[in-house]
Amino acid sequence: MQANAANSVPERNMVLIGFMGAGKTTVGKIVADRLTREFIDVDELIASERGMPVTEIFKTMGEAAFRRMEKEYIKDLCENKRCAVLSLGGGAFLQEEIREICLSSADVVFLDIPWESWKTRLPLIRDSRPILQNKSDDEVKALYDARQAIYAQHHFKVNAGHRTPEEAAQDLIDWLTTQQRI
Repeated sequence: MQANAANSVPERNMVLIGFMGAGKTTVGKIVADRLTREFIDVDELIASERGMPVTEIFKTMGEAAFRRMEKEYIKDLCENKRCAVLSLGGGAFLQEEIREICLSSADVVFLDIPWESWKTRLPLIRDSRPILQNKSDDEVKALYDARQAIYAQHHFKVNAGHRTPEEAAQDLIDWLTTQQRI
């Protein structure tokens, strides 16, 4: 685990980032429940409000259109929502504007999962993740590696690959407590 300096107050949102399938939704729901905060999965929110799954948005509207929607939703949530736990899609934090607003207005937590642990999840999630479809394992590994530098911009990191979701959630809560954020 690693903590980076951040000016934070208890009223800030928590934003969970990390590679797809790292457990952001699972851990986020546990943290939100334990802290009695609202949990918002941004991809699920977009899908619900647009009336179609993210995979269908990618197919019919394209990735660029989805990324624009994603940015609008995240910006709105960071500016207008307080004390929520937000789970971002694996590619959201790649957008500089999203990184900047999240890092300045929320506690950004990176759920890190080592490649060796993550690749065992690939067969379980490949069909539900548009960015993984039609990619070889080597291409997915290259995507994973490329995103690690972006994810390194955070306030706190949990090694989610070697922790149960409950343990990872407790690590986050413990960090929030030591930082006097709850």
